[in-house]
Amino acid sequence: MATKKITRIEVQRWKSASNTHGLVDIGFDGLFIQQFPPDDREPMHVLSMSEADARLLFVLLKSQLAEFDGRKARSQR
Repeated sequence: MATKKITRIEVQRWKSASNTHGLVDIGFDGLFIQQFPPDDREPMHVLSMSEADARLLFVLLKSQLAEFDGRKARSQR
């Protein structure tokens, strides 16, 4: 059985945001680090970013959701 690892993704810079066919794509530069999990933690992926990057991500997601809402018919809002 293969040993499971944690993948830590450290966001370095947001580059773009777009949406098509119900999916939001966020482009970013990042550092991907493979780690072995501590014995008391289950393997998982972790996305790490600064507070400033988290706030920018929030703004990007909000604008993409506004675009989705703008495309819906009034009766679906």
